[in-house]
Amino acid sequence: MEDFNDLSIDAHHIGPARWTAHTPWSGDFGDAQFIDPGPQGPFSVKDGILSITAVKHADGKWTSGLIAAADASGAGAGTQYGYFEVRMKMPPGPGTWPAFWLAALKPVDSSDGNVEIDAIEYYGKFTAAYQSAIHVWYKDQSKTRGDSKVITVPDGSLVAGFHTFGIDISPQNIVFFMDGVQTWSYPTPAELDSRMYPLVNLALGSGWPIDKTPNPSVLLVDYVHVYERGAGPPEGCAPGLPKQ
Repeated sequence: MEDFNDLSIDAHHIGPARWTAHTPWSGDFGDAQFIDPGPQGPFSVKDGILSITAVKHADGKWTSGLIAAADASGAGAGTQYGYFEVRMKMPPGPGTWPAFWLAALKPVDSSDGNVEIDAIEYYGKFTAAYQSAIHVWYKDQSKTRGDSKVITVPDGSLVAGFHTFGIDISPQNIVFFMDGVQTWSYPTPAELDSRMYPLVNLALGSGWPIDKTPNPSVLLVDYVHVYERGAGPPEGCAPGLPKQ
């Protein structure tokens, strides 16, 4: 459970920090550089809310932030089967590219056949939809596969308030949720053979112009919760947030 009552982010190492500020495989992306935590860094916590801020500097270059619950050694927090959920509020304006997603909790040299699950990629240019996706990555690109789903929402709703985005993983299916309502389901790939860990980021671009992106742009994150469970019965467990 991460409720952001304090800031526990290290540049590259898990322990004692709960998060790192870069992808463990050093694969930062987008048109804003993900930078380390610090006094001039992109992260701040107030009243249990994490802010990740993208800023355009005097030289015209942008910086922003990413948090990952893992590091390059394979240390980190996650589960193979269970439910992952974030509650967050998107930044307004074109060019923003916030996301909540999962990656395989393995050392970086064990990268072939790894699964990536994207609960939400929100492109600020399109204010009435977001995308969910699943990828299975191989060094041999001919083996790489996946699928994606565009989820429509009321226009402007994702920047107007907080919403929850969830991923349920079982041996049978990966099920996606928004605000507790199922939005998509996909058969669990055989390659999902390890724990998965969560990442949250505010990237910019993804092929869309950032010349009109508001400066600064802020992604607000209320919590990231992970509920672990076993494989369950042959027919699978009921997906979604566990009963309290």
